[in-house]
Amino acid sequence: MQYPAVLNPAEVGNYPASCFSGGGLVWDAVLEYRVWCHPERGAPDEADGNDYFYGFETFEEADAFARATMGAEEPLALVLQREYIDEDEPGCYVHIREPRITEWPVEFLSRPQRDDFTIPDFLAPDAPPNRLEVLRGLAPRARRTSPP
Repeated sequence: MQYPAVLNPAEVGNYPASCFSGGGLVWDAVLEYRVWCHPERGAPDEADGNDYFYGFETFEEADAFARATMGAEEPLALVLQREYIDEDEPGCYVHIREPRITEWPVEFLSRPQRDDFTIPDFLAPDAPPNRLEVLRGLAPRARRTSPP
């Protein structure tokens, strides 16, 4: 898999540690690749016993660091969602039109980047029975000239 470039390399490492974790189903941009370190698992104690992270511009840098550092997690992607899909109850999807940042497993970046039709196609009455096919880029795209 080719991992996306970060949106703004100058901002890597400047995003807040506290953010959403997972969810939203779609992504617009990668802000940084993160590796969380845990002193209780053998990482150097650099934050008075608290967990901490390092931000990286590329997945490859983050992965190399994680493999070489005791007590480090696998890399995560910090993603920007300009819009996203909320699912408070199973199968009850809501289109949220406000930005947020969230940490994702990097494997989720294999999904196509959100475009103007991704969420409307996902929510459409004629969406495939497995709506995730839309997000995975496996469903036929609706033939629209502008988003609904």
